[in-house]
Amino acid sequence: MLAARIHEDGGPDVLTLEEVPDPVAGPGEVVVRLRTSALNHLDVWVRKGLPSVPKPRILGADGAGVVESLGDGVDGLEVGQRVVLNPGIEHGSRITVVGEHCDGTNAERIAIDAGQVFPLDDGLTFEQAAAFPLVFETAYRMLVTRAGVQAGQWALVWGIGGGVATAAFELCRALGVRTIVTSGSAEKLAAAREWGADVAVNHKDDDVVAAVKEATGQGVDVVIETVGEATWARSLNAVRPAGKVVVCGATSGPNPPAMLHRFWWKQIDVLGSTMGTREDFVGAYDLVRSGKARVHVDRTYPLEEIAAAHERLEAGDQLGKIVLQLPDGG
Repeated sequence: MLAARIHEDGGPDVLTLEEVPDPVAGPGEVVVRLRTSALNHLDVWVRKGLPSVPKPRILGADGAGVVESLGDGVDGLEVGQRVVLNPGIEHGSRITVVGEHCDGTNAERIAIDAGQVFPLDDGLTFEQAAAFPLVFETAYRMLVTRAGVQAGQWALVWGIGGGVATAAFELCRALGVRTIVTSGSAEKLAAAREWGADVAVNHKDDDVVAAVKEATGQGVDVVIETVGEATWARSLNAVRPAGKVVVCGATSGPNPPAMLHRFWWKQIDVLGSTMGTREDFVGAYDLVRSGKARVHVDRTYPLEEIAAAHERLEAGDQLGKIVLQLPDGG
């Protein structure tokens, strides 16, 4: 089969398109003939060696396609059935991710435990199916499982257009949570307003904290924090007393000044969150399949152009998810 693999850490040029052996379904596994895969910032980090993984490695956490074969002991799925993959694999309290801890979805086929494979609703395209799992599962855990958001509350979402940020925005809409979104791009802010954001603020040119206070009075109930050093001080200033800051990443750096006085003076909760459980995936999928949470696809590339897709993602030009189209045959 055709796959995109890395043999060393580096830039998009280390992504190599090559023929590799077809996977075989072991006991309890399913081979899925992938129609689409999607990119996440995780792919960029792993490609760069942050963290470095055993190689060669097929990247890609998200994927959708059709069941090609079933291993012994698999029930509830049929050959030819349209399916979507849950990329988070639970090991007790630890969760590993397809494409980081094992070969991923940037290939024509994948063998994966049947428990990670879910029937794909007819109302969703393969492109939509590949675009939602990792980011919606991550955002659902942040908002619902960790922060316990309620309808009528306010959330601040940094960097609309990015995967987790856009998923968090859509889940907020679906749950009746009012949103303040930011971007350094006027185009992305205009799109967010069209999507239904209550407030959209340019975080490069405007005072985000002032905009938050003007809209909410005391501050937001929850901040979705994925950026780290560049936004941390403003996140702590923007959250209301007794509010919550939920952290799942730090793309601009993991070591901002702690500002501990904000913690005790405002009595805020800072919550860590990583990926999600099966329950988080199902909760997110239910909102997507119902149409309450929309999936935004930025651009689709053929697998052969995966390096260009990585370049777009790494530049931050995307508005929604970047999807890879897998070859029809092979």
